[in-house]
Amino acid sequence: MRRLVALLAVLGLAGCAAYRPAPVIERTPPPPAPVVVEPPAPEPAPAPPPPTHVVKKGETLVSIALAHGLDYRDIAAWNNLPNINRLEVGQVLVLGPPGGTPAAATPAPAGNVITPLAIGGPPIEARPLSNSTGTKVDPRAAKLPFSDRALAQLSAPEAGGSALGAAPSEASAAMPGPTTAPPVPVPPPTPTPAPEPPKAGGTDKEDVDWMWPVKGKVIAPFNEATKGMDIAGKKGAPVLAAASGRVVYAGVGLRGYGQLVIIKHNETWLSAYAHNDKILVKEQQDVRKGQKIAEMGSTDADQVKLHFEVRRQGKPVDPAKYLPAM
Repeated sequence: MRRLVALLAVLGLAGCAAYRPAPVIERTPPPPAPVVVEPPAPEPAPAPPPPTHVVKKGETLVSIALAHGLDYRDIAAWNNLPNINRLEVGQVLVLGPPGGTPAAATPAPAGNVITPLAIGGPPIEARPLSNSTGTKVDPRAAKLPFSDRALAQLSAPEAGGSALGAAPSEASAAMPGPTTAPPVPVPPPTPTPAPEPPKAGGTDKEDVDWMWPVKGKVIAPFNEATKGMDIAGKKGAPVLAAASGRVVYAGVGLRGYGQLVIIKHNETWLSAYAHNDKILVKEQQDVRKGQKIAEMGSTDADQVKLHFEVRRQGKPVDPAKYLPAM
């Protein structure tokens, strides 16, 4: 009888020791993801207006083009000239492509201004699990047959996940999870405009590989008045292209130059060949260095000679500084 009473007492004490509230895990919602807002694209600066030229008495479209290092066809197109041989004194010519209206700035996409979405619902209150009636659910002592093993199990209150208490994982699974914030939209990158290709008729490089256009004696060196050098020779002698490029003029449209050829080598350099007896190339024709472009003559001159000019951005420069030594 005493042993029975002692056993009942031990079982009672074990039941009291096993009485623990269910573990409660308090969870807070994660902070919202950082919002990356792209700065607005700067508005493009307005294109500067192209330079202009006021036509003076005696000027022609070819002379104006030569003076500014341009192709007379381009000037005619930029100014919508129906007849390139009819210019009026005081007429203002545009010396560049007309500046278009700057492209309107692309409106920023709707994703650029982002307001983080608030996680709705009241904060989750940590409280013990309950059933539908609101009554607290407590773990109950299990009725096990008496044995040394059962006594050892009852004496171990920290044994989680046993039949004597609810497992923490079960309690965690019963808790509602936090609301997940939707992904933050990222604005698309601004496309980079493609680079403008170089114009036909030459490269954008400064360097030009020069050679002498004719073999002969320099009878008049460069000066500010003549704008070039005169080289003596025989009628019909070959006139060669001093460098590769494109013929932008071939004709007699410039007074004092006679039969004239102008070659554009790139966006910086031009060369002119005057007083020819015969021209062998056509406008817009590509020529290579050393190619025969004309024959020497005396058109608009007092003797057979080649008047040779080199111009940098339309400004005459001394050809002797760029030609190789003879």
